[in-house]
Amino acid sequence: MRIGVYVDGFNLYFGAREQCGPGTAGWRWLDVRGLVADTLPSAWRENGAAIERVVYCTARVSGIDDPSTPRDQNVYLRALRASGSVDHIEFGNFVRRIKSSPLATRNHKGKPELVRSQWPVVVQDHDGAEVRDARFLVSVLNREEKGSDVNVATHLLLDVLRGVVDAAVVISNDSDLELPLRHARDLVPVGLINPSANQVAGKLKGKASDGVGGHWWGILTASSYMACQLPDPIGRLHKPDGW
Repeated sequence: MRIGVYVDGFNLYFGAREQCGPGTAGWRWLDVRGLVADTLPSAWRENGAAIERVVYCTARVSGIDDPSTPRDQNVYLRALRASGSVDHIEFGNFVRRIKSSPLATRNHKGKPELVRSQWPVVVQDHDGAEVRDARFLVSVLNREEKGSDVNVATHLLLDVLRGVVDAAVVISNDSDLELPLRHARDLVPVGLINPSANQVAGKLKGKASDGVGGHWWGILTASSYMACQLPDPIGRLHKPDGW
């Protein structure tokens, strides 16, 4: 059984960062192929499952916060290729924009709640009278990766429709992938790996018997990431400091 693996790189990165901790070393030099191989269920292994193709979808990051970030990412992407951990890297875009939005915080249920003026921070009109329940508009730098979910969906469906894979594994918890996953399950068995500590997105859930059947859902843990690291060095490529 030839398996195609389709990875949303940013979804995977932030899932690992959430679980392992941003200041913790030992998880960033990730062996994607090894991670998937360790997660495959026994039913697929017994059916002769072999990872045929790994497609890694990402974008070149900005160095606006830390000039070393693009350099470290480039080293990692080269290491993924050199080690054979991935077979193809598909690039989207990393967009930076200034956005203005109402100031908000999370309430006790974790839902967004607008911040309104109250003592000791109050708002006055031009006559000096207090403006009760005034809202605050803030300008922020918005950084957003664009295209990875579309690229994952495109490679998944193209490979399935062309018959170059007999089964698929998708690493993401992005609910935007609901439609391509649903159609892929009609044609081949599909495994979904959730890289975050959150529950699998509701729209990505289904039944193991949907379509052709044989589907499964998995979730990664901090130990999953720590256990699947690339060798260091890989040729002349060394793991960045702090990784």
